[in-house]
Amino acid sequence: MASIVLKHLSELLERKFLKRDKDGYLVIGPEDHPLSPELICPRALEVVRVLKENNYQAYLVGGCIRDLLMGLKPKDFDVATNATPNDVKQLFRRSRIVGRRFQIAHVQFGRDIIEVTTFRSDTSKQGNSAKNGRRLQQSATGVLTRDNVFGSIKDDAHRRDLTVNALYYDPIDNSLHDFCRGLVDLEKGTIRMIGDPATRYREDPVRLLRVARFAAKLNFRVDPKTLKPIAKTARNLSHISAPRLFDETIKLFMSGQGQKVFELLMDFQLFEQIFPQTNRLINQGNSAARALVEQALINTDLRIQNNKRVTPAFIYAALLWPAVQQLASSLQNSGQSPSVAINKASNEVITNQVAITAIPKRFTLAMREIWSLQLMLSRRAGNRAKRLAEHPRFRAGYDFVLLREQVGEDLQGLGDWWTRYQQVDEQQQLKMVEDLPPQRNPRRRNRRRKSRHN
Repeated sequence: MASIVLKHLSELLERKFLKRDKDGYLVIGPEDHPLSPELICPRALEVVRVLKENNYQAYLVGGCIRDLLMGLKPKDFDVATNATPNDVKQLFRRSRIVGRRFQIAHVQFGRDIIEVTTFRSDTSKQGNSAKNGRRLQQSATGVLTRDNVFGSIKDDAHRRDLTVNALYYDPIDNSLHDFCRGLVDLEKGTIRMIGDPATRYREDPVRLLRVARFAAKLNFRVDPKTLKPIAKTARNLSHISAPRLFDETIKLFMSGQGQKVFELLMDFQLFEQIFPQTNRLINQGNSAARALVEQALINTDLRIQNNKRVTPAFIYAALLWPAVQQLASSLQNSGQSPSVAINKASNEVITNQVAITAIPKRFTLAMREIWSLQLMLSRRAGNRAKRLAEHPRFRAGYDFVLLREQVGEDLQGLGDWWTRYQQVDEQQQLKMVEDLPPQRNPRRRNRRRKSRHN
């Protein structure tokens, strides 16, 4: 399907006399593109219809149009309009304004939310009036901390990040609008930043990650001019708030192309900015660390493709496990018990990472349990095996053991033992536990008890 649509697009772009508006931007009529209102989410169509009936401009924009043109199924349908967030709120009873840095309106239909953004102005053309100063703010490093200066659809297109994400579709008159040669880049398979890439990365360093994410998702090449400043501006990611950076990393690794994203992040020198502890081990030549991260992401991609559940806790547990494992080993060598060592290592690694990507507590608790189970699952004597199998995090801990073995770590058949344990009946489980070789308890230091009278 995708190849058919792109072939149609290629044939369209070869025509010499395509319709253009008064400023020379491409306007494609219903007879010349493969889109139709039937492909659009009915809720998004309703939002566009209401806005246009009230004399506002309204278009479907961004990823949904890009994906439809490629024959893919969009995840979300976003609307862009010249109506302000307050105008939208007045038109739709079940709507609210969200965001401070970048105000948008959310229109709710049951559990569905249609995101409505107001056309943003091209900040390079803005004056320094007091009114604009209140709505447009930049930090000393160039990061846009507030961007609520509204403008025209053409201004809005040039304020977007990538050319392939700057296509606008009017489902009422069935016209497609291209202001930044996005159709050409879509047909050629190119990721290109709109405007000067270095400036755009400074304005919002998250765009660095978006280049990697969309290049992996679409299997596109990155335009050389877009690629060139990435390594030099990578450190600007430290200017992004930790909560926002966490959200962006989840998009990176839960997109279904996590392994490709990881390779690009390494190539672009971006991985070291968001996971410095793991990156340090990889750069030191720890091939096991890289192998575990890659295999975890390959497994995650397969689960997403098969519509199976994935959790940020497991992904983060895998991304940070090499650092936890190395630190725990070091602590054990200095005399700490295995359980104390892994707990201390977990605390330190999580503390260091949360300062960069603010992992919510519900995920850090799950990560700690997954890591602790790596030690606990090897202690199966007596009633421990039965209790461990009933542990709420057992499945994640067991899957993590299988992951470690998958990349060649020798756990003395632990994964296979637990696989068989889950497949047999209770009597056979008891027999499996009885057949285990005797386990040595960790040596404890005997402390002399003091007399109560002393």
